[in-house]
Amino acid sequence: MKNAEIVAIQPVESLVVPTALDGRLGSNRADAGKSQLTADNDLDAVRAWLANYVDTKTTFDNYRKEAERLLLWGVVQLGKPLSSLTHEDLLVFKAFLADPQPAERWISATGGKYPRGDARWRPFNGPLSSASQRQALVILNAMFTWLVNAGYLRGNPMALLRQRARRSAPRITRYLSISLWDEVKAFVEQLPQETVAERAYYARCRWLTTLFYLQGMRISEVAGGQMGSFFRRLGADGRDQWWLETLGKGDKERIVPASPELIQELKRYRETMGLAALPTRSEETPLILPFKGKARCLSRSAIHDAIKSVFAGAAMWLRAQGPEFSDRADELERASAHWLRHTAGSHQADGGVDLRTIRDNLGHVSLNTTSLYLHTEDDERYRETTDRHRMNWDETKTN
Repeated sequence: MKNAEIVAIQPVESLVVPTALDGRLGSNRADAGKSQLTADNDLDAVRAWLANYVDTKTTFDNYRKEAERLLLWGVVQLGKPLSSLTHEDLLVFKAFLADPQPAERWISATGGKYPRGDARWRPFNGPLSSASQRQALVILNAMFTWLVNAGYLRGNPMALLRQRARRSAPRITRYLSISLWDEVKAFVEQLPQETVAERAYYARCRWLTTLFYLQGMRISEVAGGQMGSFFRRLGADGRDQWWLETLGKGDKERIVPASPELIQELKRYRETMGLAALPTRSEETPLILPFKGKARCLSRSAIHDAIKSVFAGAAMWLRAQGPEFSDRADELERASAHWLRHTAGSHQADGGVDLRTIRDNLGHVSLNTTSLYLHTEDDERYRETTDRHRMNWDETKTN
């Protein structure tokens, strides 16, 4: 009997594993009585680990995804419970991440994203990139370490995988240069505004790019944000200051200055959408309004798609201007919402804004993270090197 016939590919919350494969007799299980968990099978042990992250949705979703893939792969592909996986098994799994086969079992049709309760749902939307593969292994190593520390497993087979030397964090590269950012703004400005639908689309594109760029927000912060989170208070000079209260990573609250320019754009967007110019403090209107239906917050994937649509449109618009713009168009097609956060940080840092200010605005824990946005030092190093360190062949006389 094939393993695929024993266990159906399902999300962990609805997964049913036969007793023979549930891990209670796993070869890597710790001695009875040493476990600090009530879980007596792999699925419950994984759920216990995931319970540590339920208050941080993005982290929880990512951790669940990777644990789910490994657990399903072991049971369905190998016919082995997670608690019996060996170092050699994990080497095979590592290769599997780069090419999940058979595709019809593991990859969703057309690579689409389906709800977890949908019959078309699969653990993968396609092969993982090198960066995603590394991230998966890091998460799984943390899971195995926790299960060992909890006394559920005897050892961590993931720790035996060869690890590349740890490198220092690179400078941020996924951001838009000022000139390319100007192209995005020019594209948005030339969008048609003849019909009601066109005006609504233009207003969303303009507000969405403004909000991400001026506030440097994460996609989850924009998706879950409400207009009632804008508030004003008097500054020391007696003038109004507008701020935006944001719930960020790890459920940490922060307030970010909302410039007069941003407030003007907020008024413009709200009036286009038929709202009063300024929100009330308790207003639950989402930061980005849906085009139809109830005024509810859009999902992170919907916000992601909206930004990608802007970049795709700008790329197409650039290509129409001539082949010399193809490289710039390619760059825009790779861009995403997170590029706008990096763009905001990079442009502030290169513009001379104090790194501590940027740190607090973006919600970074450390200045070490914020310093990765500094690019002017590299630009100056390039200029000085190329200007002053030369071969000067033209000045050489050949005999």
